[in-house]
Amino acid sequence: MKRALALVTTLALVLPAVAAAQVEEEFDPSHEWEMQEWIPIHIGPLDMSINKAVAYLILGGMVSIVLGIVLMRVGLKERPGRRQTVGEIVYEMAQVQVAEQGLPTRAIRRWFPYVTSLLIFIWVVNMIGFIPLPLSDEKVDIAGLEVPTLAIFAATSTLSVTLALALMTWTFTHVEGIRENGVMRYLQSWIPDVPKALLPMMIPLEILSQFMRLISLSVRLYANMLAGHMLILTFIGLIFLTNWLVFPLSVAAGTAFYLFEVGIVVTIQAYIFAALSAIYIGSAIEPEH
Repeated sequence: MKRALALVTTLALVLPAVAAAQVEEEFDPSHEWEMQEWIPIHIGPLDMSINKAVAYLILGGMVSIVLGIVLMRVGLKERPGRRQTVGEIVYEMAQVQVAEQGLPTRAIRRWFPYVTSLLIFIWVVNMIGFIPLPLSDEKVDIAGLEVPTLAIFAATSTLSVTLALALMTWTFTHVEGIRENGVMRYLQSWIPDVPKALLPMMIPLEILSQFMRLISLSVRLYANMLAGHMLILTFIGLIFLTNWLVFPLSVAAGTAFYLFEVGIVVTIQAYIFAALSAIYIGSAIEPEH
C-alpha cells in the first residue's frame, strides 16, 4: 500500500509541468521530445549542443559509475552485506545470463566489461527516466526566479541515442570479427550454405541482415521506451482535458503503466540490448557457430 501511494505521489509531481503547458498551448505529449539547445555547440555540420537528452545521458553515466564503485569496489567483505549481495547478483546476471550465453569462453574476459557496462548504463538511464527531475525545457516562476519544472523523460526514447549505442555494438562486432578471423575469412562467413543457384539472391540478403542488426537494436529500445512514456504522459494529460469523473481512471491507468514500465520494461530492455550485443560479437568471433 505504501509503495502504491508513493507511486501516485511521484506521478503527481509531474503534473505541474503538464499543467503549465496547458496554460499556453494545447496539450501534446510529443512536445516532450522537442529538444531545445541549452548550450549550443556546432562543429561544422555536427550539432554537439547540450540539450535535455545529453543531460540525462551525463547523469546516467555518473550514476552508473557511482553504482559500480559502491556495489563492486567499496568495503567488500568475506560475509557480504546487503549492498555487496546486490552487487554480486548484478555481476552474476551479467556473467551468466549475458556474457556466457553470447560470447565464446576465450572472449569473455575481453568483452565482459563492455556488455556489463551496457547492461548497467541502459538500465540506469531507463530508470532515471521515470523519476521526476528538474531537467526540463519548460520553466516555472517561483518567487521571481525561473526554474525548470519537474518532468519525466528517457534519453533512450530518443532515436539518436539508441542508434549511437547500437552503432558501437555494430562496429565492435565487425572489428572483432576481422581481428579474430581476418578480412577474407570473416567476409566468407557471410556466404550462406545454400545451393549455388541461390547465392546471387542470398548474399545480398545476408549483407542486408548485417545492417538490419543496427536498426533492430536501436529501434527496439527506442520504441519501447517512447511508447511507455507517451502512454504515461497521455493519461496524466487526460486529468486536465476531460471531465473530473475521469480523474480516478487516469490516475489508475497512469500508475499501472508506470509500474509496468519501471518493474518490467526497464530491466528487460537493458538485458535484451546487452544480450544481443554479446551474441552479435560472439557470432563474429566464431562465425561457424
